[in-house]
Amino acid sequence: MLLLLIRHGTTGLTAKQLVGRTPGVHLSEAGKAQAERLVGRLVGVPIDHLYSSPLERARETAVPLARGRGLKIQTDARLNECDYGQWTGQEFKALRKTDLWKRVQQRPADARFPGGEALREVQARIVGCIDELAEAHPKETVAAFSHGDVIKAALAHFIGVHLDLFQRIHVAPAAVSALVLTPGGPGLLCVNEVGGLAELLPRRKGRSGQN
Repeated sequence: MLLLLIRHGTTGLTAKQLVGRTPGVHLSEAGKAQAERLVGRLVGVPIDHLYSSPLERARETAVPLARGRGLKIQTDARLNECDYGQWTGQEFKALRKTDLWKRVQQRPADARFPGGEALREVQARIVGCIDELAEAHPKETVAAFSHGDVIKAALAHFIGVHLDLFQRIHVAPAAVSALVLTPGGPGLLCVNEVGGLAELLPRRKGRSGQN
């Protein structure tokens, strides 16, 4: 399976407030433009199934691609944002002053958000989701729309990076990261791609993989 992990587009609160699972947070005009551009970025890349987090901003990012491909958006709760518990709705400038913020940056594998999830639990659920998708669609391409920390945790697992180091992975709004999942193991094709995605196009017979 070729898996495209796509972060939702920008909202009016991106980089300002940790909205988490707060309902009713929609894409900003910039985010809507990112979602529309995604359609062009993925031209020529076969996509067989679309899955999304249940949150509005993720589904709204998937809508233009779903419309253009004639695909249904299937919601999977395991693609949902991290449950940040009592941190939900707080501004980043306040959270950065806490001891837990430092732990989340330096030793995230040990971190649990107050009243919410532990990051290791987030990683377990997204990896479980991806494993099931790979089993269900072994020779197909799946686009899954999710959230920054969730995608980073998934990438860390599949490239063999300890969760304590997952903050070194950057995933921008509307960025595409791609994994190929085979019985022989996973392979990373791209991370945080916000421009062209020509490397995901099907290779012609006889085309060399060397550049």
